[in-house]
Amino acid sequence: MIGVNRLISNSELQNLDLIDLLSERHSLVRKISEKAWNNQSEIYISNSEWYIMARIYKKQPSISYVTKNVEISRQAIHKFIKNLSDKGLVEVKNVENNKKEKCIRLTALGEECYEKNGALKAQLEEKIAEKIGAEQVHILKDLLKLDWDI
Repeated sequence: MIGVNRLISNSELQNLDLIDLLSERHSLVRKISEKAWNNQSEIYISNSEWYIMARIYKKQPSISYVTKNVEISRQAIHKFIKNLSDKGLVEVKNVENNKKEKCIRLTALGEECYEKNGALKAQLEEKIAEKIGAEQVHILKDLLKLDWDI
């Protein structure tokens, strides 16, 4: 499928529970998405870096806010932010009236990369819709957006 080997065969998928099915599909689409970006860009961006970029897109959160709202260790987040900064994708600044706190925002290059990647993900979504049907994709998205109260 789309140039990346499946992580698990379709016959093996039949025996998985919901949690493992979600995990397998998530891993597959993330791998495809990462490969699509890295095939067309000279700037390598890992899935964890995309995850952080998604949390700060069009915002200027504090780094402590990011560490509390991203499911990655605090130490790893600081490493990823440094990597993103070194690539020119984010800018870290002091928070006004607070000497300890720093905020983070995407640079113009970071926003451009994020938006280009959004277009690549939209293409992947279209390919999935071609395989399973646009209505099925719509239903799946609606189900995933519901409050599962868990």
